[in-house]
Amino acid sequence: MNLFAYPEAATETFDTLLETDGLKLERIVSHGQAGGPDDWYDQERLEWVALLKGEAVLAFDPGEPITLRAGDTLLIPARRRHRVASVSDDALWLALHFAPSDSK
Repeated sequence: MNLFAYPEAATETFDTLLETDGLKLERIVSHGQAGGPDDWYDQERLEWVALLKGEAVLAFDPGEPITLRAGDTLLIPARRRHRVASVSDDALWLALHFAPSDSK
């Protein structure tokens, strides 16, 4: 699979690249689909994201928003409420979800 080869689509797409008991690696292609003001993620696992293409703003509750540009990475702690406040029409992400090292 080529990470940069994906069909044009009107909706956001999630492709699982690798999954084991302890982790999940996804490719996410966004076309401007930001979450609404009440669309918070509150995940049990850590999430490391890499924005490979485009721009995005992640909002945190509580906290200040973080702007990501192509090449930026971010580690989001487990149970840290966050949402995609805005995203460009050409955003390409990698997202790695994994359990904290102290959990089983």
